[in-house]
Amino acid sequence: MNYASKFIGKIVEITVDRPLNSKHPKHNLIYLLNYGYIKGTLAPDKEEIDAYILGINKPITKFRGKCIAIIHRLNDEDDKLIVTLENNEYSDEEIKELTNFQEKYYNSIIVR
Repeated sequence: MNYASKFIGKIVEITVDRPLNSKHPKHNLIYLLNYGYIKGTLAPDKEEIDAYILGINKPITKFRGKCIAIIHRLNDEDDKLIVTLENNEYSDEEIKELTNFQEKYYNSIIVR
């Protein structure tokens, strides 16, 4: 989690590779949020650090926003950033509800 925690409170640039309502390339999963990654980073899964984008209700390709939390997966190495518009706030329960379409398959905690 140390690799992801340095982003909390920071403004980050997200490249969206799975826009809202797109289908996962390998699994039967529809993305109910825009989802992407931070270019030039590296997570333990040897891919770039992933991020859920909250509060944008149309498909997008890029996003600049504030990382407000991390979903730290207890049974997987791949933590997820939670990114939103700079002045938006979400409770842990709201984050869990919005990301449940994918996170329901993992044991996780919200880290602030």
